[in-house]
Amino acid sequence: MTTYEGQTRLSELSATADAVRRSVESVIEGKPEVVRLSLTVLLAEGHLLLEDVPGVGKTMLAKALARSIDCSVRRIQFTPDLLPSDITGISIFDQERKDFEFKPGAVFAQIVIGDEINRASPKTQSALLEAMEERQVTADGETHALPDPFMVIATQNPVEMEGTYPLPEAQRDRFMARVSVGYPSPEAEMRMLELHGESSPLDSLRPAVHATDVVKLIEAVREVHVSEPVRRYAVDLVAATRSHPELRLGASPRAALQLLRAAKSSAALSGREYVLPDDVQALAVPVLAHRLLPTAQAQLNRHTTEQFVADIVHRTPMPDPYGQQRRGY
Repeated sequence: MTTYEGQTRLSELSATADAVRRSVESVIEGKPEVVRLSLTVLLAEGHLLLEDVPGVGKTMLAKALARSIDCSVRRIQFTPDLLPSDITGISIFDQERKDFEFKPGAVFAQIVIGDEINRASPKTQSALLEAMEERQVTADGETHALPDPFMVIATQNPVEMEGTYPLPEAQRDRFMARVSVGYPSPEAEMRMLELHGESSPLDSLRPAVHATDVVKLIEAVREVHVSEPVRRYAVDLVAATRSHPELRLGASPRAALQLLRAAKSSAALSGREYVLPDDVQALAVPVLAHRLLPTAQAQLNRHTTEQFVADIVHRTPMPDPYGQQRRGY
């Protein structure tokens, strides 16, 4: 693809992404960074984990992103009695055909919203593993492909632990990024009360783009160039988590791959055909932190995995356009 063609596709991507961003921001007040990260994960073919205290708009953000795209959307309310077949589907015997017929579950949608995912049992949570990694569901020996694009947006409350089950490491590793919505600023909260006090902003939200447009954007993101020094920088960051003295589990090779995919998406959203080290650096915490397990001593000292990733970014030399090395920040 020529430079002109690449710039044309990136211009189209930017315009389409801006339409989705404006649509979501009409619902989520004062959180442009969170909205951008959500778009970054969508275009990088990843899955998003929204983790924060109740009432800050986690489910609202997930619904707003889903409604901004004209595609199929299913919502799953995770509860302790939810069964794996409720998610993936089940084979039912058809009396007329004298054969089993597969009935697709809630995961057969382009955008799947999993509310309070840590309230389901580990067995039920594991029903999503194949779908999130391979974009397919296997039932009774038959494989069923999931639609394209496919994204899981899950929410969980990290404060209330009663009646919850921690996400297994394999499950957390399949989420490309974790983001905390956080409380709005006083000004944003005032606007929210003024504009949304009488009715839900989702009621008037209309799709800004079609699912086929999102597929085209994803294809454009795949073609963003990543140089060898930038790839090496991403590998250095991930490798440093595996040897950190206060971490008993570092980031996986999947984490390195998803970090680069997210960086390519971020570069495309910025109108570039190439990834800068700054793209990788900016995404290191949301992409890597939730995959790490601190040691017992680190937990006693109240050190967080976000702090460890930030420290690693600070200590790892970052390549610059002139082939020299510079510190993280």
